[in-house]
Amino acid sequence: MVPAQIRMTQYPGASPARDVWKLTHDAMRDLRDGEVGVAIHTISIDPGMSGWITDKRSYMPPVKPGGVMRAFGVGEVTESKSDQFDVGDWVTGFTGVQTHGVYRAENLRKIDTSLATSNKFLSGLGMTGYTGYFGMSDLGRPKEGETVVISAASGAVGSIAAQVAKDAGARVVGIAGGPKKCAYLLDELGLDAAIDYKGGDVDEALAQACPDEIDLYFDNVGGETLEAVLGLMKYRGRIVVCGGISQYGDFAGARGPANFMSVVTHSLTIRGYTMRDYMHRVPEALEWLVPAWKDGRLKMREHVVEGIENFPDAYEMIFRGENHGKLLLKVS
Repeated sequence: MVPAQIRMTQYPGASPARDVWKLTHDAMRDLRDGEVGVAIHTISIDPGMSGWITDKRSYMPPVKPGGVMRAFGVGEVTESKSDQFDVGDWVTGFTGVQTHGVYRAENLRKIDTSLATSNKFLSGLGMTGYTGYFGMSDLGRPKEGETVVISAASGAVGSIAAQVAKDAGARVVGIAGGPKKCAYLLDELGLDAAIDYKGGDVDEALAQACPDEIDLYFDNVGGETLEAVLGLMKYRGRIVVCGGISQYGDFAGARGPANFMSVVTHSLTIRGYTMRDYMHRVPEALEWLVPAWKDGRLKMREHVVEGIENFPDAYEMIFRGENHGKLLLKVS
């Protein structure tokens, strides 16, 4: 198979992101000591990608124009000049959007495909699973009987966070877009209530679903949803900010809610985070995620798009909310 890559030619700026992608076919270079060659199988499509293609300050350096687009991926080692990996090992890490790549061994992590299919290590047993787990268990710390609200609750991160909260005994309300996603929250994940933000007045629906106000809010979207939730937060409530997908179109110019003074009047705690804070604790997440998945307490689903050439379509899908489950791109 001829190697293929998706490169970012320039920062999107005022132009649509679709105009900045270029499909190339550059051969793999020879390995140096300490490196491995990997045939990439699948890559993860994440909302955070929008922050990786801006030259504005963020939690990690942006992709440079002309560079391979950044992405998490899973693949099989095909060549090795490292004592850490053998040919045939399956690995995950920042592989980029490409079918083949050469990487420093220390930048990859071996995965055990006897535990689960490789795709699972990009969804519930991968970075999105870790993000939802640590954001809810370590920062949110839900308690039995508390009311927990989660936006984008049917998404890859939100669905894990919701299930962690349910496992802790909390009453969990999920916000999602459309009847199918809300049905998934109720019928598959077993949440206590679901709010369709596309189907009516979110403020009113929240008030009905949370008659005793909200103890903990896990925020994936920001914007108007955060504003609605702030009006119902309990005194000394907690807000965990994982993302703000409603404002990713203007990553650097995102604005806070109009009723932000609720943070003062209700003595709220707001804490943002990324997985950068937790990479050293990944084994801890797997200690909960793997058994919970195996015994049926944790459910996860993937939405797979095939073909590296379809990356632009997949990238746009996630911002339109068209995926049903963790969005993945099978590149080879």
